[in-house]
Amino acid sequence: MMTGAFSQVKGIGYISLPERLAAWLLGFLWILPLLFAFWAAFHPSEYTTHFDLFAPLTLEHFVSAWDQAPFARYMLNTIVITTLILVCQLVLCTLAGFALARMSFKGKGLVMALVMMQLMVMPEVLIVENYKTLANLELIDSWLGVGLPYMASAFGIFLLRQTFATVPQALDDAARIEGCSLLQVLWKVYVPQARSVYLAYALVSISYHWNNFLWPLVVTNTEASRPLTVGMAIFGAPESGVDWPIICAGTLIAVSPLLAAFLIFQKQFVQSFMKAGIK
Repeated sequence: MMTGAFSQVKGIGYISLPERLAAWLLGFLWILPLLFAFWAAFHPSEYTTHFDLFAPLTLEHFVSAWDQAPFARYMLNTIVITTLILVCQLVLCTLAGFALARMSFKGKGLVMALVMMQLMVMPEVLIVENYKTLANLELIDSWLGVGLPYMASAFGIFLLRQTFATVPQALDDAARIEGCSLLQVLWKVYVPQARSVYLAYALVSISYHWNNFLWPLVVTNTEASRPLTVGMAIFGAPESGVDWPIICAGTLIAVSPLLAAFLIFQKQFVQSFMKAGIK
C-alpha cells in the first residue's frame, strides 16, 4: 500500500514531454508581444519588422516618447492612485474582515451575504451610477475620484475574513487576558498571522489598478489625474500618428515599474501566494 500511494503522489507531479512542450509554446506566445516591444524600442525604425542580430542599438525612441507625452505626470498619478487604493483597501478590509470573523452583531449574516453578492457584480456595470455619484461629490477628474469605487473590496473583505477565522481562539483569549484592547488584539495577533495573505492581496491589487483602463478613462479629463493606461491610449491613438518604435518605447516605460518589481521580488511573490493558498 505504501508503494502504491507513493507512485500516485509521484504521478501527480509528473509532466509528460508533450505537456511540457505545450507549456513552453504557450509561454513563448504569451511573451512574444513583449519581445517585439523590446526589439522595436531598442533598434532603429528600419529594423522594426526586420530582424537582424547585428542591428545597432538606440535609445532615441525612449527620448522621443518621453518628450511627446507627460509620462512623468502619468507615472506620478498612477503611483498615487494605486497607493491610495491599496492603503484604504488594507484598512477597510482588515476592519471588516475582523468584524465578520470574530465579532457578533445583529445582521452579520446579511452583511456577509451582501459582500458575497458584490463579488458577483462586475465593476463595469456600475460605471454610470458611480459617475453620477462622483459628479454630485465634485470628484470628477481627481485622484480620489479614480480610486473611491475600489476602496472597499469585497474580495479583500472575504479573503481576510476567511484568514482571520483560521487564527486560533486561544491566541485571541491570551491577548485579551494580557489587557489588550480590541484594536490591539487585531494589530498584534491577527495581522501578523495574515502577513502572507496581505502581501498576496497587495500584489493582486497593485497589478489590477496599475493596469485598470476603463474607469480611469471615463472619470479623468486632464493630465492632472490621468494614469498611465489612459495616457498610453491617447499617446498611441491613430490621430496622433502611429510610430511603432516610439509606441513600443512608451509601452515599456509604462510597464517597466511592475516588470522590474516582479523580476526583483519574484521569489517573494511566489512564496506569498503559496503561503496564502496553504492557509
